Amino acid sequence: MGVIKRQGIKNTITGYLGIFIGFVNLILIQPHFLTKEELGLTRILYSFSLLVAMFVPLGIGNATVKFFPLFKDGEKRHHGFFAFMNLFPLIGFLFSAAILWIFKDFFLNQYRKESPLFVEYFDWVFPLIFFNSFIAVLSVYCNANYKSTIPAFLNDVVVRLLTIGVVSIYFLKWVDLNTFILLFVGVYAIQLIGIIAYIFSFEKPGFKIDWKIFREKKMFEMIRFGMLLWFASVASIGLKYFDSIMIGKYMPLSFVGIYTIAAFIPTVIEAPLNAFDKIAAAKISFAWSENDHKQIHEIYHKSSLYMFLLGGFLFLNININIHSLLLFLPEGYQEGEWVVWIISVGTLFNMATGLNGSILFNSEKYRYGAVFLIILAILVLALQMILIPSQGLIGAAMATSLASLVYNSMLFFTVNKFFKLQPFDAKNLKVLLILTVAILVGLLIPHIENKIADIAIHSAIVSFIYFIGVYSLKIVPEFHQYIPWIKKQ
Repeated sequence: MGVIKRQGIKNTITGYLGIFIGFVNLILIQPHFLTKEELGLTRILYSFSLLVAMFVPLGIGNATVKFFPLFKDGEKRHHGFFAFMNLFPLIGFLFSAAILWIFKDFFLNQYRKESPLFVEYFDWVFPLIFFNSFIAVLSVYCNANYKSTIPAFLNDVVVRLLTIGVVSIYFLKWVDLNTFILLFVGVYAIQLIGIIAYIFSFEKPGFKIDWKIFREKKMFEMIRFGMLLWFASVASIGLKYFDSIMIGKYMPLSFVGIYTIAAFIPTVIEAPLNAFDKIAAAKISFAWSENDHKQIHEIYHKSSLYMFLLGGFLFLNININIHSLLLFLPEGYQEGEWVVWIISVGTLFNMATGLNGSILFNSEKYRYGAVFLIILAILVLALQMILIPSQGLIGAAMATSLASLVYNSMLFFTVNKFFKLQPFDAKNLKVLLILTVAILVGLLIPHIENKIADIAIHSAIVSFIYFIGVYSLKIVPEFHQYIPWIKKQ
């Protein structure tokens, strides 16, 4: 757990620094510096391009996590794995861009009525697809080498700081909308260049592919694995971005802007899990290759308990205060209050079930995970087509959260069935009990007119209840071991 702990802590710090900057960006700056339509435009451009970008690597990212340990050899530059890996996004981009260009009119016709601004700037999705596809693949390569901190820093911190700068320049009217979109896309070009530079800083990647070694090391099995998880990866990413794309089809672009802000807030809850997963997935892959079930169970159990504990605290403070928090935003954004509540439920459940996805996808039963994701993608699309026209933003949130609940339940039962692994014990139930009590108390506290004071009072009371509950029920041994005033008692 040493490597996981060190990089997990670094990634968590980076993640929360990114969340703070993202909060400043999406809550304090963009709603005030951009119109709802302009904010919605940047979101739908990014969401659409990222969804297509997940097709581009042809599944090599998933294959890298699972099979890279077989090729890992620093002295021989991993037998040219770096060059082999990058062939896939290059070929995939050329193919995807051609398909998208051929069917361009079909896609544009879906948005002409409600989102004409997206139609006008649609061509910018092509460079965004290119940048995001290579960013995804190269980030996985860093993770597989236990070098996840810098890519996380670039993604969570640098990109958001640069975005703030671009938005501020546009707000000051130093550039027009065309140049603003150019600069917005350029941010991701800088991210890609940064990751490439970082890879060259910790190794000299091999560009000569040792095809003999690749044939010996089950190259075709690796490609089959990647291709099987190709659509599954799209489905996984799509669960986070389908909603924005579908809202733009059925509702005016301004509602995409409102939803973007509301849907961002629950990401605070998931940040620790995302940080932990970046390095733990590679560790789980190595553990499976050595058939080390004990280590896998330890990672699974600790990820579930500690992520639920931390996620529950964040869920509590965010949702108890969401009414007052949204009052800081311009008029109209308050429509996202229930969106935050609904999506938060799905994110908390994801935290509570731990690293079930990494365990299944890096095991011999990975096919089940792929099938689950593909089925789930179809389900969430169907739900959004039904719920968004009738329920609007709440319908989009319901579809997204329900998808998370169903998917994580399937993962949990499958891991338990095949490997007899499950992460829960009495401590998890205690956390649920404490969280329930704290939420009920928080909802009973009346609101006051002063928004800052209201948030401070609610946060202080529910946090005190949560902390005392965790301490009294002895859920976290570290409280008693490392905190001096507790240790003495």
